[in-house]
Amino acid sequence: MDKKRILATVIVFLILVVLVYLQYRHWRSFDWGTFWSQTHRIRKIHVLHGIALIYIGYWMRAWRWKIFLKPVRPETKVMDLVSPTLVGFTGLALLGRAGEFIRPYLIARRTDLPVSSQVAVWGVERIFDIGAFTVLMMLAIFLPSALPSIPHPEYYLRFREFGFLLTAIVAITAGAAVVIRRNGEKVAAWIEQRFSHLASNLGHRLGQKVREFGLGLNTIHGPLSLLWLTLVSVGMWYAIALSYHEVTHSYGVDALEIPVSQLLILMFSSMMGSMVQLPAVGGGSQIATIATLSSVFDVPPELAASCGILLWLVTFAAVVPLGLLLAHRERLSLRKLSVESHRTAE
Repeated sequence: MDKKRILATVIVFLILVVLVYLQYRHWRSFDWGTFWSQTHRIRKIHVLHGIALIYIGYWMRAWRWKIFLKPVRPETKVMDLVSPTLVGFTGLALLGRAGEFIRPYLIARRTDLPVSSQVAVWGVERIFDIGAFTVLMMLAIFLPSALPSIPHPEYYLRFREFGFLLTAIVAITAGAAVVIRRNGEKVAAWIEQRFSHLASNLGHRLGQKVREFGLGLNTIHGPLSLLWLTLVSVGMWYAIALSYHEVTHSYGVDALEIPVSQLLILMFSSMMGSMVQLPAVGGGSQIATIATLSSVFDVPPELAASCGILLWLVTFAAVVPLGLLLAHRERLSLRKLSVESHRTAE
């Protein structure tokens, strides 16, 4: 582990310590007996349903990547991409951001394509993820029985403003993607010239990123492909929302009978929290989810803590057992893959 990664880990750890301390001060009357009682009453069948939905989401990710590969590897099957997807997300769960390039690296090796081309696809995939989540969020904002009916209506205005902001970001990103797809080389050359006087090779590196992003955009081979990518992305995120619903429903209490449309708030808080977490143990995702359950949905502290931890286990960590099994069967080392994927991507 290099010095930058060690420093980043230490900073994240300190931030999590502060957040945990603030939660502790806020919940001084936390009852551990109630926490364990609520946890033991979980209906396991709903948890299993939630895990199944998450695995369906991984299968849909593999399906979406197959669509990306169609122009260059039309013979690739969805099942060929399921194993790299599961191993890749296992690396992400256990190693944190150090494992984020494992999936495109494995797919590149399996399809005999340059790693840079699949890292570019990975970047385009992020746009579809954000766009699909935004579509679901905007539907929830404007449906009269969705977000406006949350326990604290004053939060609705904030969520609506955020929804509009997210939509604007997606629209700007989509517009930039269209420009880069049509005039990628010109845009890259302009960026190289514009930033050439700054830090060493900064302009060249930014120009290369634009070219790689344009390479990823070339995998969208027509309106029909764009339509399928959009539908699969929205369906995948809806499956994740249904998984959240199964987990919250497993407790069988009124406080967690939250509609799927409102659970998008919980999903967003979890995604934001995952930006500040330690490898393998998480931290940020659970804290953000627990805080949202408590403050937005008035869930009691003990129940919120139990549900937040279970949501992280189901939606983030459930892939680890099968992913490790597949990695062992294929004689793959996650740490070596992490180092190789980052070195090759760079």
